[in-house]
Amino acid sequence: MSAAIRLADEGGLEAVSMRKLAQELGVEAMSLYHHVANKDDVLDGIADLVVAQIELPAIGGDWKTAIRKRAHSAHEVLLRHPWASMLIVSRLNIGPAMLRYVNATLGCLREAGFSYQLADHAWNAIDSHIYGFTLQALNFPLDRAEYASAARGFLPRLPAEQYPYMRELTQLVADGAHHGVQQFEFGLELILDGLERLRTKRGVASP
Repeated sequence: MSAAIRLADEGGLEAVSMRKLAQELGVEAMSLYHHVANKDDVLDGIADLVVAQIELPAIGGDWKTAIRKRAHSAHEVLLRHPWASMLIVSRLNIGPAMLRYVNATLGCLREAGFSYQLADHAWNAIDSHIYGFTLQALNFPLDRAEYASAARGFLPRLPAEQYPYMRELTQLVADGAHHGVQQFEFGLELILDGLERLRTKRGVASP
């Protein structure tokens, strides 16, 4: 599985095949089938190994601190493995690392006073932000240093009479008055603050 991760990190998921994996390991392809059923088995395995690199949230204590650390850890791990976000969200992941990850997250939220129903909504909302933001960061066509020049080039396509608000915002970026770079923390804190309000409003629910 570690060899498969190396292949994916170097060439994306399309680089992961049973033949290439066998070459990487210096064995015949057929010998791999003594250890894994097929390529899907490999993909499930490497997804679980990536999840195992994410810091688990502590159960007990300040839930927001624990979930915040979890979110940042997940974002950083997924940036290191650019292929992993789409793989994880597109498969039914029931490996041991994923089960520990979800269980610890539910435990952190449940012990903080969330009902099981709200905890389920909470961790899915947080993970949607993590995966979505990570995919955007990995695939956005501009580097931060290019934002201002791109905005200046975009201004002629934004007549003030048609798109007044878009033009004003783009002008701010073009002038350097606003960097225009979206921040992972901004969305994360909005979600955490909203969940805290729901937790406080509903109180500690019964199991």
